[in-house]
Amino acid sequence: MSIATTADSYHANGYVGAVEITTPEEALTHRRALEQAESQLGPLHYIDKVHTVLTSAWDLCTRPAVLDLVEEMIGPDILLYNSTYIIKEPNTAGKINWHQDLTYWGLSDPDAQVSMWLALAPATAESGCMRMVPGSHRHGQLEHATGSGDGNLLLKGQYIPDADDLEVDAEVCSLVPGQASFHHGWTVHASAPNVSSDRRIGLNVQYVAPHTFVGASGEPGASGTAIAVRGSDRFGHFGVDQPPSANLEPQAVARWRELDAAMKANFQIG
Repeated sequence: MSIATTADSYHANGYVGAVEITTPEEALTHRRALEQAESQLGPLHYIDKVHTVLTSAWDLCTRPAVLDLVEEMIGPDILLYNSTYIIKEPNTAGKINWHQDLTYWGLSDPDAQVSMWLALAPATAESGCMRMVPGSHRHGQLEHATGSGDGNLLLKGQYIPDADDLEVDAEVCSLVPGQASFHHGWTVHASAPNVSSDRRIGLNVQYVAPHTFVGASGEPGASGTAIAVRGSDRFGHFGVDQPPSANLEPQAVARWRELDAAMKANFQIG
């Protein structure tokens, strides 16, 4: 499938899956880099801004094939806003309830953002891969609540109440290692528990166009931090992140902890 055709599918359905980014062998190398970092730092599930401290994450986030596709989706000027590993351990009950990402990111232009979810381990129905509701991005924001108390792994337990009807239209988005899906911030999605014998590991990455900003203020630097990975930033809404020159440099790790806390403090509902 050509880049233009892939982008057309994304715009029509709110997501596109099974996009080849690396070989399975390369994906395994990047999985090993993650697990080496975990052996030094502890769990990295849902720790934001990993591209600022891990060269593996930076490499995957900035691959030309990725940025070529993102450019077709949000335009030629691209900021790398966030990256985090999303990990479900084998044979565990944790799940992700139906939700829309933009409900808690607060970006001013919903169409100026796209998320990539890159599989570093098999993402199957058994391991709890994502399920997407095609076309749901066209309906805007749906009502969300927090604290479902049923094993929902999202940071604030956010979910769409009374979501049974979504199951009817949902599509399974399975990925082999090295494949990625891309989805719009209003696309409704969820995932089931991992009942397989292997970890389900994905690198989740958010890209934004520089004209968008977080919250109600477009003041320079008021939208957190990001880094231009293609084109230019003529707006300055975001402070500037730094790419890693090596893995886990002490100063970068200290700054990373601050960035992660700031990202989580900015999450919102409604």
